[in-house]
Amino acid sequence: MKNIDKLQVMYPELELLQADGFDDAVIGIEPLSGKVIYDIDKMITVLISEGLSNEEAIEYLDYNVLNTYVGEQTPIYIQTIDE
Repeated sequence: MKNIDKLQVMYPELELLQADGFDDAVIGIEPLSGKVIYDIDKMITVLISEGLSNEEAIEYLDYNVLNTYVGEQTPIYIQTIDE
């Protein structure tokens, strides 16, 4: 079961706004707002698996996803810190 499906089971009362095609990049939910949280590195991996280069994937995300506001439930996108 994908993380987005788990969240829908855990929070059936919430309308979870999703970034299309990035189910594999969902890492959780922000508990106060109910916003879905995505890992940007995992989103890049999804796009690379679809045939984009790393640079193309970053450009695509910057232009089409990360800087897009789609209402109060716009997902949260995070960049994790490598250890």
